[in-house]
Amino acid sequence: MNPTISNTFPSFSKILIEDINKNGVIQEFKAGDVIMRTGQYIKNTVLVLSGQIKIYREDEDGGEFFMYYLQHGQACAISMICATKNEQSQIMAKVVKDVELVMVPLSLMDKWMMQHRSWYEFVIGTYRSRFEEVLEVVNSIAFRAMDERLEFYLKRHKDACGCLDLKLSHQEIANELNTSREVISRLLKKLEQRGALKLHRNHIEILK
Repeated sequence: MNPTISNTFPSFSKILIEDINKNGVIQEFKAGDVIMRTGQYIKNTVLVLSGQIKIYREDEDGGEFFMYYLQHGQACAISMICATKNEQSQIMAKVVKDVELVMVPLSLMDKWMMQHRSWYEFVIGTYRSRFEEVLEVVNSIAFRAMDERLEFYLKRHKDACGCLDLKLSHQEIANELNTSREVISRLLKKLEQRGALKLHRNHIEILK
């Protein structure tokens, strides 16, 4: 039994972990690598052993809208959904911090859903948590002004990294919120004046 898999996914049964060891492939990717692109057919679902991945939705012009993070102990719900219909990916996945992944063939999804109760519960839990997170994003877009969306965005990044120092540029934030750099710079300056954060050259320090 691979101790890394069992420690990262403690809910998995011993038999499931044996199946993962037998059929899965461990791969490593560096920060900046794109491991899934919009429009490609997905052959594997991804289990994250370590590191961090950002999931984006791309528009027709190549713009990127940040949706959520994938971190250790999590899986890519989008790839699981694509497995059921053999569909193309609707998202892009980019590595933020060096990652170690277990690539599991999508052809095993249906089989494991029937054979392994712990896999079934994990997949359903993954669907539910991602659905709830996407709903939060939709609510942010539909019902919040840009200043509130920015605060929500910064909170999500703070929670994801478990830190108060966010290595985000004004342009990166603007791209991921689908607005201009000037708007983001102005709103960040207002947050700094309120004492909510401190702006540095290449990072943002959250104060409260």
